[in-house]
Amino acid sequence: MSIFTSVKKHASDATQRILHLGGDFEHPINADGDTPDYVDPETTPQHHDYEDLPHIDFWGPDRPTTTFIDANSDFITADTEGNEPLPEDFNLYRIYESRAKRMPDEALYTFKYGDEWVTKTASETLLDIREVAKGLMHQGLRKGDGVAFMCHTSYEWDVFDAAVLSVGGVLATIYDTDSAEQIRNIVDNSDSSLLVVETKDMLNKTELAKEDCPTLKTIMCIENGALDELKAYGSTVSDAQLDERIASVKKTDLCSIVYTSGSTAAPKGVEMTHAHYCATATNLPTYMPDLLSNKRNRVLLFLPQAHSFARAINYICVASNLHIYIARGIKTLTADLKIARPHIMIVVPRVLEKVYNAASQKAGSGPKGRVFAASVVAAQKYMKEVSENGKASRFVSMQRNAFDPLVYASIREALGGCAKWIVTGGAPLDPDLMAFFRGAGIPVYEGYGLTETTAPCAFNPLTVPYHQGSVGIPFPGFQLRIGEGNEIQVKGVPVFKGYHKNEEETELSFTEDGWYKTGDLGRLDDDGFLYIIGRKKDLIITAGGKNVSPGPMEDVIKRCPFVSQALVVGDKRSFISALITLDEDALRPWLSKHGLDTGMTMEEAAQNAAVRAEVQKWVDQANEGVSRAESVRKFIILPEEFSQDNGLMTASMKIIRPRVLKRYNTLLNTQMYTKRKPNPDAQNNG
Repeated sequence: MSIFTSVKKHASDATQRILHLGGDFEHPINADGDTPDYVDPETTPQHHDYEDLPHIDFWGPDRPTTTFIDANSDFITADTEGNEPLPEDFNLYRIYESRAKRMPDEALYTFKYGDEWVTKTASETLLDIREVAKGLMHQGLRKGDGVAFMCHTSYEWDVFDAAVLSVGGVLATIYDTDSAEQIRNIVDNSDSSLLVVETKDMLNKTELAKEDCPTLKTIMCIENGALDELKAYGSTVSDAQLDERIASVKKTDLCSIVYTSGSTAAPKGVEMTHAHYCATATNLPTYMPDLLSNKRNRVLLFLPQAHSFARAINYICVASNLHIYIARGIKTLTADLKIARPHIMIVVPRVLEKVYNAASQKAGSGPKGRVFAASVVAAQKYMKEVSENGKASRFVSMQRNAFDPLVYASIREALGGCAKWIVTGGAPLDPDLMAFFRGAGIPVYEGYGLTETTAPCAFNPLTVPYHQGSVGIPFPGFQLRIGEGNEIQVKGVPVFKGYHKNEEETELSFTEDGWYKTGDLGRLDDDGFLYIIGRKKDLIITAGGKNVSPGPMEDVIKRCPFVSQALVVGDKRSFISALITLDEDALRPWLSKHGLDTGMTMEEAAQNAAVRAEVQKWVDQANEGVSRAESVRKFIILPEEFSQDNGLMTASMKIIRPRVLKRYNTLLNTQMYTKRKPNPDAQNNG
C-alpha cells in the first residue's frame, strides 16, 4: 500500500506555494543519494571507535541504560537494568491475582458481546479464570500436559489461556487463520491431549488432528459452550485443590509453545516459561509508571494473541493499572477506536499505512491534496531537525504548526483522539512514515523483538529523544550487542532456552557464550539506540557475488500510490528484480484521476502501460542510491496480493519469501529470468 501517496507528484509545487520553502529545499524521502540501499556484512565494520564509552543514560526511574564495549568479545553492547529476579513460585496466575487484589472492582476488560459492550472487573475476570481452571483439573489435565488452542483475540482467549497456565498446562497457540494441516502439525508437535477451538468452522478443520495425533483425547468448541461446560465440571473441584495446584507451578516451568510465523523457514515451536512472560510483564510498569499506573488510561488490543507480541502486551497491561479494550478485529478497528478512545495502542506497520492512506485518499488530488502533500513534507522536515539538533528551528516549527488544525488533528481524532503511546512492531516501519506521524503529533514509537525474546527486546519509551530510524534502547532486563557480521544478539531472562523437539536448531541459534543470534543485522550508537539494517536470511547474493539487503528498496517501491507490496528478488540470479502487487482500493481513484478505465480488472491493471510507468518511477527512485549491480532491472506486477488466505503472509503480516518464490517460480523462470538465445554467429566462429 502507498506510504506517501501523492507526495512525489505534489511536493514541488506544494512546498513552494504553500510552505514558501527556499530553493535549497531537499525532499526528505530518499534524499541522500550517497547512502547505499544495501548492507554488505563483509565490509561494514563491527563498530566505530566510540570515544565516550561506557555511557550511561536514565530513561526510566533509577534504571540505567549502559552502552559499552564488552572486554571479552570486543562487541559494542547495551544493557537496560530490569527488576530484581522474581520469586521461584511466581507464575502468570499471580499477575491476574495481584490485579484483583489491587483493583478488585475496577474495570479490567471491556469487549463486545453480541451487540453490547461488556466490562469485566479484575475480580470477575479472576473468578472466570478459576472456574475454567477447575474444569480443566476435573477433565484430568495434569501439570505439564499440552493444550492446543485456536481462537481470535477475545476475552475468552485471555480467560482460557490464564486458566491453562494456572494449573500448569502448556498452551500451544494456533492462529485463527491456520489450516487443517497446520492444526495437525501443532497438536502433534506439542503432544497436546486437549484441543480447544473457538468456532464451528474451526472445529471442521480438526479432522486431521483427530485422525493423526495419538496424544489427542478431547476436542472442545467455545461456540458450542466449551467454557460453560468446563465451569460446570469445575464445581466439583474445591478452591483448596486449585490453590494447591497453582502453588505447585514455578517460574521455571514450561507454560507455552509458541510457533514462529515462518516468514523465512518452517515454523518452530519456541518453548516459553512463566519467567519469560512474567519478567516482561512486571518490568515495564515499573519502568513507565506515569503511563501504566494511571487507571484512567485505556489500551486497545486487536492483534492475534497466538503471536507472542500481542500476548506479552496483554500480560503487561494486566500487570499495570490500564483498562483493556478488546477490538473485534482489524475490520472493525475504526468503529472500535471511537468506543475505546485508547491512550495506548499496539499495532503493526500495515495498520499505520492504512491510516495514512485513508487520510491521503480523503484529501484527494486537488487543492486539499496539495495541502496534505505539503503537510507531510512539513512534518518530516520538523522531525528531521529534531533528530539532528534536538529541536526544530522556529521557521520549520511554524510551518509544522500551520498544518495542525488543517490535517494532523483529524488523523489524531481518527485514532481515537487520546493517543499517548502507539507502539509498532512485528515488521519494519518506513522511517519516513514514522517521521510524518511524529511530526503530526501522533505518538508512534517503534520497537523490536522476536518470538524467541518474548516479543519486545528493544523499544522507545516516552522519555527518550527522537532518533529517526531507531527501534530504541534495550527493554528493561535485556542486553543487546552487535556480533559477528553485524548480527544483533540478545541476552536476558525473557530469552527462550530452546525449540521444542529441535535440538539442532536450538544449538545453531546461540553463540558459544550464550547469546541468542537473531538473524537480523543492526548497529548500536553510543547512546545504546538500536538500528535495524537488514536480515541475514533475507540477504540476496547475486550470481556476481554482490550482497543486497532488499528491505530499503522495497520500502521505496511501496511508496507508489497504489502499490501494496514489493518483494525484491535475485538470489543466485544474474540481476535483481521485483515482484509487485497492487492495492485495488488505492488503484481505482488513481485510474479515475488519470482518465483511465476504472472498471479494468486487476489482471488488466497489472499489464496496463500507464500503471507500469507509474510503478517504474518508484523503482527508479529505489535504484538511485545503488550501483547497477544492486538495482532492480525488471519487475512483474502480479494481479493478486500476498495474503494469509493464499498462504503467502504470516498472521503477523510478514511476507513468506520462500513460499512466494516457490509459487511464482515458473513465472520467474519464464518471464523474469529468461535464458538468452545463443548467438549463431558466435557459435559458428567458436
